[in-house]
Amino acid sequence: MSNQKLFHVAVVGATGAVGEQIIRLLETRDFPIEKLTLLSSERSAGTKLTFKGNDITVKAATPDSFKGVDIALFSAGGGVSLELIPHAISHGAVCIDNTSAYRMDPDTPLVVPEVNIDRINEHKGVIANPNCSTIQMVAALKPLYDRYGISRIIVSTYQAVSGAGSRAIDEMLRQSKEILAGNTVEPQILPVGALPVKHQIAFNAIPQIDKFTENGFTYEEMKMINETKKILGDDSLEVTATCVRIPVVYGHSESVYVEMKQDFDLEEVKQLLADAPGIVLQDNPAEQQYPLAADAAGKLETFVGRVRRDLSNPRGLNMWIVSDNLLKGAAWNAVQIAEYIAIEQK
Repeated sequence: MSNQKLFHVAVVGATGAVGEQIIRLLETRDFPIEKLTLLSSERSAGTKLTFKGNDITVKAATPDSFKGVDIALFSAGGGVSLELIPHAISHGAVCIDNTSAYRMDPDTPLVVPEVNIDRINEHKGVIANPNCSTIQMVAALKPLYDRYGISRIIVSTYQAVSGAGSRAIDEMLRQSKEILAGNTVEPQILPVGALPVKHQIAFNAIPQIDKFTENGFTYEEMKMINETKKILGDDSLEVTATCVRIPVVYGHSESVYVEMKQDFDLEEVKQLLADAPGIVLQDNPAEQQYPLAADAAGKLETFVGRVRRDLSNPRGLNMWIVSDNLLKGAAWNAVQIAEYIAIEQK
């Protein structure tokens, strides 16, 4: 991308886990940057981060932080996005938002580049990054949706604690040590955003991510349901989700069942997945080869395996989908979008 126009890029939430990954990807991908502005909360302002060998001081994000900025990548929470994105747009920036603030806004494209990159040009100043669990699922389902049509999706997720932030990682590791030492633990972090009741995450599985809604589903589950329909552009899709937090640091795993609208050939399904952009097929049960969160951590791709026809429905398909939630599920998807914007403005 060295022959492209150079851009003034801002990263909001630069000191967070996703922000740090965005900065690393901008460097390793050699994104055409003329100037990099790193922004955060007042609490983290003054921190120095390294980019291409140079130290950059993180500044507090304010409405005036976006003067001259071409592309702004937001990953600092929905409240910050709602407050500052309108100001960034007014200064001429294209915003890529990694929060839920704009995802279901009808005027905002919700983009997974492997699925609906054509929607990018419809933006009115902001492009939304989907939920991490949604991203990896729709990336894997897109080639099957295009070939056979899909009528129903049932997904159960097994989500890493890094999706709840660094404090959740620290708590899981601390609890694990305490329990192994025979001590009791006092959970303080998970589930994040829920009532004061907290649950142990070490050696446990918590079937709640985010708060519950009135219909009995959590907000995380409703995100997957609504975002999948929006990304695939199909309100007729029947989608249901159960989202579970497990004691894994990086990498979300998903058990996904889909019902096709047409008959399918299983080998053709596997070939479609193997050929799909951003997808790696790992499906060799005889050799116990299938996607593992530990292997997906640190990688940009989405991994698919355990692909098999359902035994009770000939148009039903089961699969196992794994991806690094901080990379393809967040930072990499956002940087991919930024790269497309840069190409469009070449």
